Amino acid sequence: MKAIVKRRVEDKLYQNRYLVDPGRPHISVRKHLFPSQNLIALTQVCPAKCYQLNDRRQVIIVSDGCLECGTCNVLCGPDGDIKWTYPQGGFGVLFKFDEQLLF
Repeated sequence: MKAIVKRRVEDKLYQNRYLVDPGRPHISVRKHLFPSQNLIALTQVCPAKCYQLNDRRQVIIVSDGCLECGTCNVLCGPDGDIKWTYPQGGFGVLFKFDEQLLF
């Protein structure tokens, strides 16, 4: 019988690989002086922690490492705070499966 080893989410995410399309990010944040509440929420709810506040208190994105889960599109897409498209073919996240990291 195999022992169940609990792993952190970060350990599981580390197994994934990301191929960045230089100069063509699949997500962009609308320019703003003051972020909307939904943009601020993205800094907390994005599972990959792609959204951050810069030194001017504006929300920025670092799309390298994006899981393409769509959380940001559901939260901010309808209001136009972000522009989200699928990455061009061959780019984006490549999920790795490791049965030892299931639990």
